Amino acid sequence: MAAATRIIAAQGLGAATAAIAKEAGVSNGSLFTYFDTKADLLNQLYLELKGEMGAAALGGPPAADARTQLLHVWSRWMDWATANPLKRRTLAQLQVSDEIAASTHESVHRTMAGIGEALERGRANGPMRDAPAALVFTLSNAVAEATIDYIIGDPDRADEHKRSGFDALWRMIG
Repeated sequence: MAAATRIIAAQGLGAATAAIAKEAGVSNGSLFTYFDTKADLLNQLYLELKGEMGAAALGGPPAADARTQLLHVWSRWMDWATANPLKRRTLAQLQVSDEIAASTHESVHRTMAGIGEALERGRANGPMRDAPAALVFTLSNAVAEATIDYIIGDPDRADEHKRSGFDALWRMIG
């Protein structure tokens, strides 16, 4: 999975399985001992990376109030994404891939339920309370991606960017 992450981050989803196998130090045929198809590999990688990101974001005790809980999730999400730029780049490609099965997206949705619950709790009394949940999640993700880009581009002000991004998110939904 680490080899696939590195190769996809560098070469995109069109990267040959032979390149992934070589990076992993196995023969191309051996790769298919573990995965039936390239699509199977991509689906498994997507599940793994989303699971890791979700676990990082949701780690720690739940907060008493919605804002504090969402700030905790936000901070841990920002930390994971900026500490794992190759995984983030690979995830961005996998998220829009036609190779990712509906069942995989459903599984990821269940894995990420805690983040969705934090967003739902945060928007319960806010201006986005009646907006479709999928829209709120998409907008939140856009704010997160912009914040991550700023943190990566200006790491000396990472805490300031993280706080500004969260403040924008909270004004939007809280």
